[in-house]
Amino acid sequence: MSDTVLVLNSGSSSIKFGLFELAASGPGLLCNGLLGEHEATPRLVVKRPAGEKLFETRRDASDTDSGHLFADVLTFVDQHFGEHRLRAIGHRIVHGGPDYSGPVALTDDVYAKLEALTPLAPLHQPRCLEPIRIIQATRPGLTQIACFDTAFHHSLSPPARRFAIPRRYEERGVRRYGFHGLSFEYVAGRLAAIAPQLIAKRTVIAHLGNGASLCALHEGRSIDTTMGLTPLDGLVMGTRCGTIDPGVLLYLQQHENMPADDLQHLLYHESGLLGVSGISADMRTLLASSEAAAREAVDLFVLRATQQIVMLATTLGGLDCLIFTGGIGEHAKEIRFAIGERLAWLGMRIDAGANDAARERISRGDSAIEVFIIPTNEELTIARHCAAALQIIEGASD
Repeated sequence: MSDTVLVLNSGSSSIKFGLFELAASGPGLLCNGLLGEHEATPRLVVKRPAGEKLFETRRDASDTDSGHLFADVLTFVDQHFGEHRLRAIGHRIVHGGPDYSGPVALTDDVYAKLEALTPLAPLHQPRCLEPIRIIQATRPGLTQIACFDTAFHHSLSPPARRFAIPRRYEERGVRRYGFHGLSFEYVAGRLAAIAPQLIAKRTVIAHLGNGASLCALHEGRSIDTTMGLTPLDGLVMGTRCGTIDPGVLLYLQQHENMPADDLQHLLYHESGLLGVSGISADMRTLLASSEAAAREAVDLFVLRATQQIVMLATTLGGLDCLIFTGGIGEHAKEIRFAIGERLAWLGMRIDAGANDAARERISRGDSAIEVFIIPTNEELTIARHCAAALQIIEGASD
């Protein structure tokens, strides 16, 4: 009987998951799927690694108990992969705060500390923690392991991690943490495999999606990033504003009489591409639209991305490599090309044909900066962390 781990990757509107077999060569994907909890009729879809559908179920829209869908996942695993032993469930946790720089087995004490970080990621943290609570109630003996989006950025050092506010707040944990670390970790590993000569070079990874951020990478380590204390900072996102003049927030509170809860909702749910376009938060919809407001939202997205790529190049002391990943980075050829055009003054040259075909390397031969598309795989990163954590847990119990 071989061992498996189930990985849950909670997003703002759905949960991706993967079942991995633990092998000496590393975790191997057995199946993956999607929990669409917030669709009109919540659904569970499970597919083989090659894409063949294995299972699908929907629940009535009136069934708002998300625990039912988690139960459906575990029941599916028991029924279809009963010859394997489910050893653990690994979770993507967006914020680990100052305490967690690596995966950790979840206990009541760890859960309480992570719940206390909710104000720093109010859109994400509750969504990440909900499955833990439900599974603990239904399968109390099953090991659960937390893997953190902030962990990859624990290598940040002053001044990159510091805000220019009184130091006493930094001592209380008010500093830049960074996010999307599980994605950046995977992409950094893939870069080392496909272009090992670039690991010692100056690289920016652009994770562009509904949530978006950049990471300055050197020697495989994060030395700067665009998100800060919360996932609001940095790039323009689907519904999040990114970097904004703090005076705007003061104005809204003091002169528009906006309560803190309304301001939080504005910044997380009504801003970004949706707020600027008034049409959609989905880049695909905006690129297909002929409306001027859609084009203006796309232009702002590209401008901010290129500005902050250059900002991270300043931290790195130059730029040798740019990597696109995430839903927009991997699939929106127009965005990649537009960013390349704006960075032409740095010597970046995008090969139009390679870009249209979404090849792995999309820079021209005469480009001063190498440009890649590397699809991310946060679930595999989590599975690897779980495998390592289980070995430590087993060693401690021997």
